[in-house]
Amino acid sequence: MILALLGGGGFRVPLVFRTLLADRTDGRVTQVRLHDTDGVRLAAMEKILVAMAEAVPDAPRIMICSELADAVRGADFVFSAIRVGGTKGRAADERIARELGILGQETTGFGGISYALRGLPVALDIARTLADVNPEAWLINFTNPAGIVTEASREILGDRVIGICDSPIGLARRVLGSLETAGHVPAGTALDVGVGGGDVRLDYAGLNHLGWLQGLQVRGEDVLPRLLERPDLLESFEEGRLFGAEWLRTLGSIPNEYLHYYYFARETVEADGRSEATRGVFLEQQQDGFYRAADGVVPAEAALLWERTRQRREETYMASNREAAGVAERDEEDLEAGGYDRVALAIMHAIAHDRPAQLVLNVANRGTLEHLPEDAVIEVPCLVDAAGPRPLPVSPLPAHALGLVQTVKHVERTVIRAVTESRRDLAIEALALHPLVDGVGVARRAFDLSRAEFPELVALR
Repeated sequence: MILALLGGGGFRVPLVFRTLLADRTDGRVTQVRLHDTDGVRLAAMEKILVAMAEAVPDAPRIMICSELADAVRGADFVFSAIRVGGTKGRAADERIARELGILGQETTGFGGISYALRGLPVALDIARTLADVNPEAWLINFTNPAGIVTEASREILGDRVIGICDSPIGLARRVLGSLETAGHVPAGTALDVGVGGGDVRLDYAGLNHLGWLQGLQVRGEDVLPRLLERPDLLESFEEGRLFGAEWLRTLGSIPNEYLHYYYFARETVEADGRSEATRGVFLEQQQDGFYRAADGVVPAEAALLWERTRQRREETYMASNREAAGVAERDEEDLEAGGYDRVALAIMHAIAHDRPAQLVLNVANRGTLEHLPEDAVIEVPCLVDAAGPRPLPVSPLPAHALGLVQTVKHVERTVIRAVTESRRDLAIEALALHPLVDGVGVARRAFDLSRAEFPELVALR
């Protein structure tokens, strides 16, 4: 198979390549094409991948493509993980949010909307290019905000675009890890969850970064009630410590970690305000230092530098949320990044070689969740085979979740319309209606500050 990686200079590219190197099955990826608009970052990633491939027989051949059309032409799968505006743009969003006293996280609320407004035009150009030069390819989207980008891209590519995220997988593995420790499920149950195999079935539903685990079947038995009746087990993994056992038992489900921004919005804003630098500023400084250092060393040293930088990046993930919840550090097992890379590989094998797999993906609703449009992109378990992904039955959203999901879905679709119709009023509507932006006045100020920061938004009139 041929895989094109868009955003090929991105920091997490080695995670994908590491998974490809470990795949020794028939029909594996034999060529990886890297495309990026930043030549310095692209050169650094090429250097690291070369070092990683040295000791692996028959490693995928690495190609650098300066033109988007050349990267995707003839590819079987296209993996998109671009960041329009880079980490500098994320830092700017967070600075604006801090000035206004709202959350600036890059995938939800103001930060997610600002990110989408400047990123969607590029994502849509990718979709149009793919439809023009390689309409038979499959686009695997990891570009954030993943739900919005996937839904917008579907207008051009239809079912041949699939959104992925590693959050639901990580959640299920951590829950199962706690249950394994307590002897409620067999050891090793968590290993293959979410990447296609095993005896585990997730009852998980919602939108990207806005979902709930309502059931967890192991060999036909729902083991989630065993977890919910044990406060000590609930607070033995990351989401349990973030939300607290009392709140999880009130909900009767385990929320995606990103729902902490909704359930504890005020506490997180306050913790963010106390931090010396926001997450975006930290990443901007860290990655700038990494790419400059990688430019001046040999491939093997660049690979070691990348691993050390990655470790520090994972240690500081969602630091403000942990501070707001009174949680000091992440567990050692949570520092192993990835998950989405294994999902991407499972998708490719399932489709290309008709190896059925059950995966949590962002796909069209098609009646899976009532009260949402048929064509709305949702995040649910799917069966994937040569025909592509099909949503599996899940429990209806609980009453406390339904209104929130409907509101955020309306916001997502309004953001897409704002970009495709070049309308400022729709961008402000999306901001004003989002639960994490408190009012029309704040929405207007936020948009005006974003438009002053990002020239791309001048097109919205």
